[in-house]
Amino acid sequence: MSRPSTGITAHRGVGLVSVSIFPLVKAYDPAKFAAAAKELDGVAAQLAQQAGTTLTRSETVTVGNRKVRVYRYGDKRIGFVLVGKREYQLFCRHAATACDLLFSSFTLAGPQA
Repeated sequence: MSRPSTGITAHRGVGLVSVSIFPLVKAYDPAKFAAAAKELDGVAAQLAQQAGTTLTRSETVTVGNRKVRVYRYGDKRIGFVLVGKREYQLFCRHAATACDLLFSSFTLAGPQA
């Protein structure tokens, strides 16, 4: 497991799960989820294209009591959790069980919650 200043990563063999944190220019407004989802759909499509594949699944789910967009492409799953002026990217590769656990247990505590 490694803990860079922008998140945390755990890996075993080729399997990997991570949470990365990125700043947002403007604070996210949950009332504008549909617009954010449309923008994230484009970002996910680009990520899939860069990986040499296409999106196989796009959906809105609840993670940590928040509506989030989750995508699958190739052997990867990525979810975007937007909170205030932060974006949390939940990412998994070759790690279905660990990924399910990450998405089902992810929560935020403290001032950003």
